[in-house]
Amino acid sequence: MAAVICGSLAFDTIMNFEGRFSQQILPHQLHILNVSFLVPSLRRDFGGCAGNIAYALKRLGGQPLPMATVGSDGVDYIKRMQDLGISTEFVRQVDDTYTAQAMIMTDLDNNQITAFHPGAMMQAHITRIAARSDIKLGIISPDGRDAMLQHAQQFKAADIPFVFDPGQGLPMFDGKELAAFIDQSTWVTVNDYEGKMLSERTGWSSAEISRRVQGLVVTLGGEGCEVWIDGNKTVVPPVKAEAVVDPTGCGDAWRGALLHGLEQGWSLAKCAELGNRVGAIKIASRGPQNYQL
Repeated sequence: MAAVICGSLAFDTIMNFEGRFSQQILPHQLHILNVSFLVPSLRRDFGGCAGNIAYALKRLGGQPLPMATVGSDGVDYIKRMQDLGISTEFVRQVDDTYTAQAMIMTDLDNNQITAFHPGAMMQAHITRIAARSDIKLGIISPDGRDAMLQHAQQFKAADIPFVFDPGQGLPMFDGKELAAFIDQSTWVTVNDYEGKMLSERTGWSSAEISRRVQGLVVTLGGEGCEVWIDGNKTVVPPVKAEAVVDPTGCGDAWRGALLHGLEQGWSLAKCAELGNRVGAIKIASRGPQNYQL
């Protein structure tokens, strides 16, 4: 069975800063911030949430159906997915803009500063979701605002269970919109920072959110994750990585594993355990789509 993965396809320009952001940014001078970071290494990778999640799910033996939009420079990305055996049936190419671009800078503590140009992603809402016998579930990951709103409604109308994973797109929505996302979704996943913002904007605690869906997962990075079901919390411990090389795409690797587990009918805690394992493998490799399982 297949999983529709709504989100971005992007080119990631990844830079490493051989220092700590905290030592370069003066908290009491943020109102006149003017900083420059020397980045000796730079590389360009295939990325974007839909691409990264699809990569992980395919590596686990699943059938990802990424639903995303690329620009005039997206031919190589489409070919890469096809070479990996990932369907591009729902990938659209538009010629009047660039593919989304993420410029990601990582310091010695694995803190990241990202600049993101959405490009073709802003036209992702053009592609629609409809019921189909081979589609078992889906995920809403960061995407164009209109696409996230419309795809959630379309998943619900098609009676396709889906994960709501707002990620860095969460600040685009107010409390009423986020509440609607939650009520339409089957599962919700956020990291600890996003979880606090989600609770603040909706007025619902993690326990309350979990009562409105089949389950909520709050990922905690190196501390594992919290699995909330019907108001009850279970802590799933982390998996120690062999090396901490690059955190870019770890969350997406985790979500690909989550989809794989959900497809198998596993408990949410078991899905999270696999996510922690895959995330630990990914963080030991550079780039979001270069690890092997």
